[in-house]
Amino acid sequence: MGKFIISKRRNDEFQFNLKAKNGEVVLTSEGYVQKASCRKGIESVRINSQDDLRFERKTAVNDKDYFVLKARNGEIIGKSQLYSSKASMETGIGSVKRNAPLAEVIDETI
Repeated sequence: MGKFIISKRRNDEFQFNLKAKNGEVVLTSEGYVQKASCRKGIESVRINSQDDLRFERKTAVNDKDYFVLKARNGEIIGKSQLYSSKASMETGIGSVKRNAPLAEVIDETI
């Protein structure tokens, strides 16, 4: 089972990473000023990750593939790592879809 890890950035904003069962980070959030907003972001990932239309597939300037997960309102909830192929990116999307709904939340800021 995957895990959402809540941590603090150097600028004191909260963020979360969704880690797959193998420990690989498959999604990283934007920064949040309040921890409660970070937790709401996690809940948004749980819901929106189940709709393939919420995943926007992109290509970076270095030709690496990545994806962003968007909420219903179009806001970006999280971004993936860079992948070497479209197939690897699709595997990453599948991992988010599988892991997010039941992933445990671990708060490393306590």
